Amino acid sequence: MAAAVLGLLFMQIMYIENMVRMRNEQFGEAVNRSLYSVASNLERDETEHFLDQDLNEAQRSFVPLRVTNLGDNDFPGDLATDSTHLGQLNPDNRRLGDTNLSRGFNYNQSRQEILKGQYLYQKSLLNEVVLNILNHASDRPITERADSTRVREYIRQELQNNGLFMPFEFAVQYPNRDFAYTTPEYQHSADDKGAYSQILFANDPNGNYSTLNVTFPTKSDYLFSSIKFMLPSFFFTFILMAVFTYTIILAFRQKKLSEIKNDFINNMTHEFKTPISSISLAAQMLNDPAVGKSPVMLKQAATVITDETKRLRFQVEKVLQMSMFDRTSATMKLQEVDADAVIYSVVNTFKLKVEKFGGTITAQLQSDDPIVNVDEMHFTNVIFNLLDNAIKYRRDDVAPELIITSRNPDDDHIVITVEDNGIGIKREDLKKIFEKFYRVSTGNRHDVKGFGLGLAYVHKMITLFDGTIKAESEVGKGSKFIITLPLLK
Repeated sequence: MAAAVLGLLFMQIMYIENMVRMRNEQFGEAVNRSLYSVASNLERDETEHFLDQDLNEAQRSFVPLRVTNLGDNDFPGDLATDSTHLGQLNPDNRRLGDTNLSRGFNYNQSRQEILKGQYLYQKSLLNEVVLNILNHASDRPITERADSTRVREYIRQELQNNGLFMPFEFAVQYPNRDFAYTTPEYQHSADDKGAYSQILFANDPNGNYSTLNVTFPTKSDYLFSSIKFMLPSFFFTFILMAVFTYTIILAFRQKKLSEIKNDFINNMTHEFKTPISSISLAAQMLNDPAVGKSPVMLKQAATVITDETKRLRFQVEKVLQMSMFDRTSATMKLQEVDADAVIYSVVNTFKLKVEKFGGTITAQLQSDDPIVNVDEMHFTNVIFNLLDNAIKYRRDDVAPELIITSRNPDDDHIVITVEDNGIGIKREDLKKIFEKFYRVSTGNRHDVKGFGLGLAYVHKMITLFDGTIKAESEVGKGSKFIITLPLLK
């Protein structure tokens, strides 16, 4: 499924890229066609300019002659006068014109001769125009040859003829890369990147060609308009991929949670099985008539039942503590508590348990101001759980040594540390030890009893007391838990 989703996403991206590329190519072809037409229109305008100029000069030098006595089949007077003018302008045909004038336009002259004379005149006139364009056109300033108003109109018309109805900016550039003129919003760089260029008057003999550069501020919007219909499908595909990824992550989390809960049930079963077996055995002893006759055995059975019942009740209490995790703040009774006094009381109670394993416990209470605002019962449980863990995770090759200290790093806080010389905690486990049901290394073994709730409970309580707790440890050398609580002012 992951491969299918990624493949679909890849195909959509490739389709969008190809569509944008094709759209850009089509846009470029349309612009280049338009600019070529603009250049052709400017060359045609220049040809008309020189033609009008020569015609005006010829018209100023022309003297009309009155021709009379033409028959109905004779030629109009304007042809005759044109022939006369032909004689004036074209030396090769001057003799023909003079002859016609001197003879009064012989009435027998054929129409073919008159037309031939007019053709030779027009050809001569066009030759002069071409020579003027070749010799003098490039001498005109480019601002006259390509007037900005006329260029703008040509560009607009040609773009619309090619289906491009969009704003544009343009500039005319000299061969030395300087600009003859630009529109106000024309954006250019050293190499005019992003501009479409067209050489103007490419037939100039000197080879110094000016160029017309055109840019389109809304080109990206134009290209985007061709693919915007694909965006919803791309968006939904992305959502599908995100949901699928989240589903996979959730599945792994559920798998991990299931393993942790199975671990918890296995440990809880073992923890409950031992006291229940002891109570059951003591009950059987009480049913034995011989035990009933012996006060010592009766007392022993009663003691076993009492101790194991307390043990069972303690285990149930630990589970209930975690079940109250989300509503503990409502059940807590915050009050003024002397932290050092609570620590001293727990240490005295715990001393016998430590000495049972040949170890020692030391309290170094050096705080000047130990008054905090906590729930005394839960704060006592916090200290007890940390000391209990120190004994559980002791090393077999050395006697356990526990050190608990308190001090005031400043006027607003008290710092309590619980340090041991136990087996330590691996770096990868150190940041998970405060998670509910998490147990370090021995999660599914019963050499160390527990539910994986103790440190989660400690972290929860310290947080509710507006404090912080962190752990420092090194495998094989021991662990240190550091609690920081605000002082009651």
